[in-house]
Amino acid sequence: MATSSDETPKTPVTEPIPTAPPSAPVTVPPSAPATAAKKPRPTRISGTWIAVLVAIVVLIFLLVFILQNGENATIHFLWGQFSLPLGVSLLFAAIGGALLVAVVGAARILQLRRQTKRITGRPATASPVRRES
Repeated sequence: MATSSDETPKTPVTEPIPTAPPSAPVTVPPSAPATAAKKPRPTRISGTWIAVLVAIVVLIFLLVFILQNGENATIHFLWGQFSLPLGVSLLFAAIGGALLVAVVGAARILQLRRQTKRITGRPATASPVRRES
């Protein structure tokens, strides 16, 4: 069972704090704990920094891969024949695949924007209204 000294007062204390004489050390009574320290939400800039760091690591691995696979390979593409280092030719293949995915993705995004504009009657690029908090 809790005693009256264990309970916190329900009403705020409005009495002034007595001041100590200048020769005595000043003591401040402990105040009620402020709102708990919240962890800040990640921002777009912090996300960008993480992406840059990941990209640097990937580029280092890519450079090591290209340097270790420096022997020439003959590449036959359409009607041409090329002799390139193996690492460089695989890099070109990866870039070509990424461009192909980007083109298909951009076409799909444009298709969805047109569909949204047709349904709602307003442009899909309009930013949503922000709430003030």
